[in-house]
Amino acid sequence: MKRLAVLLLFAPVLALAEPATLIRDTELRQSPASDAAVLAPLGVNAKVEALERKGGWTRVRAEGGREGWVRMLMLRYAGAGEAQQGDSGIVQILNVARSGTSGTQVATGVRGLDAEQLANAKPNEAELKKLHGYAATDDAAAGFAASGRLEARKIDYPKEGG
Repeated sequence: MKRLAVLLLFAPVLALAEPATLIRDTELRQSPASDAAVLAPLGVNAKVEALERKGGWTRVRAEGGREGWVRMLMLRYAGAGEAQQGDSGIVQILNVARSGTSGTQVATGVRGLDAEQLANAKPNEAELKKLHGYAATDDAAAGFAASGRLEARKIDYPKEGG
């Protein structure tokens, strides 16, 4: 019961809109979909309040009280989780709770293939056949080179299986 009371006490703070700025010109849409009706154009650096997230979209309130959806990647949050000048310790904690971040930057990367994966790799015959379909014939390549006043050069393709 005590925990519920604490959660209810902080619920209004957690529900506050997050200030954000648009990083590009974009469109305010009626629903979170790229084919949704456009409600209004929004310019770069327009200030909005982020209200709700759904997939790759964020529901925002723009100047004038208009509400709609923009792509999440169009937004730069105003110091999400960062301490602002004059913020007390409790306000900083609430900022972390509201934004879900402590202001710490995280970098991610994609790892490559290891030696075992490379050694056990098998070609995809269907994709290889599809790839061969994209190859230009000698006549087509020579015609293209001549039309662009390029010098034709003979290039030997690698042999299959070798």
